[in-house]
Amino acid sequence: MSQNIEIEFKNLLTKAEYERILVAFNITDNQIFTQENLYFDTADFALKNIKCALRIRKKGTDYVMTLKQPREIGLLETNQRLTIEEASAAIHNGSLPGGQIKQLIEENNIPFAKIEYFGSLVTNRAEIVYENGLLVLDHSIYLQHEDYEIEYEVKDYQEGLINFHALLNRFKIPERHTDNKVQRFYNQKNKQTK
Repeated sequence: MSQNIEIEFKNLLTKAEYERILVAFNITDNQIFTQENLYFDTADFALKNIKCALRIRKKGTDYVMTLKQPREIGLLETNQRLTIEEASAAIHNGSLPGGQIKQLIEENNIPFAKIEYFGSLVTNRAEIVYENGLLVLDHSIYLQHEDYEIEYEVKDYQEGLINFHALLNRFKIPERHTDNKVQRFYNQKNKQTK
């Protein structure tokens, strides 16, 4: 189990902008890897309503369950490694393993047993060390929809903000309001159920 504060800036990209950045940073296909995010919440979105998100990320043969909780700056991420059996039980039976994440969720008066699997988002990702941070280029596919995004993960908010704006200016990319992946996933899910 581990915890860390995540400070990141993000911006949606057009396919052309995404491809232009890949070329500018000399990113080849073999530098792009695939990961899958599996999203969980209660039927009435109790986690989403308190601005939290719960996911299991599958990267290769590793599974990590992550709870993201809002903080004044950034998000507190609590990570818990899962076995293949625990991940499978969560996806197929809605049975999530105990541990610190369960405790944190129940501290918010959300019954852990009511959390269910909502679906998955597959991301093809490239990562580059850039200006004291990590630059991430994502092509995500979910619910018959796809999008492109740039993220910049940093330790220092102010420095990160300056570097991120400079990067967008360099590539002449307009700043766009960008929801996080789980929010975009739920927005797309809501569109499909209407």
